[in-house]
Amino acid sequence: MHELSVASAVLDTVERHAENRKVLAVTLRIGHLRQVVPDSLRFYFEMVTRDTLVEGARLEQISVAARVRCDGCQEEWELERTPEFRCPRCAVSQVAVIAGNELEVESIEVEEDSECIASR
Repeated sequence: MHELSVASAVLDTVERHAENRKVLAVTLRIGHLRQVVPDSLRFYFEMVTRDTLVEGARLEQISVAARVRCDGCQEEWELERTPEFRCPRCAVSQVAVIAGNELEVESIEVEEDSECIASR
């Protein structure tokens, strides 16, 4: 059900920025630490966009690996399946997440009017 609230939030953001234009594609950046299941998000996205200008839009999901940085020695590493929050170089356990927490609408593609509004 987590993905339902994510899909609803994405729809709200996209509708705000589409300015009443038909949306053709939505690109999301989703960090591994967000624990979003891509197929589940796609299912709920299709469900919440029904009867909106976003219905039928292609949903592209860019996965962002989780990365952390040691506060002691500044070593950076990618978290694997079993997260290790202790620095592999100096064994300090004070780390900062530098990537993998993202949940962003990176871009939307909208249908443009066929009428050219550029100056001639």
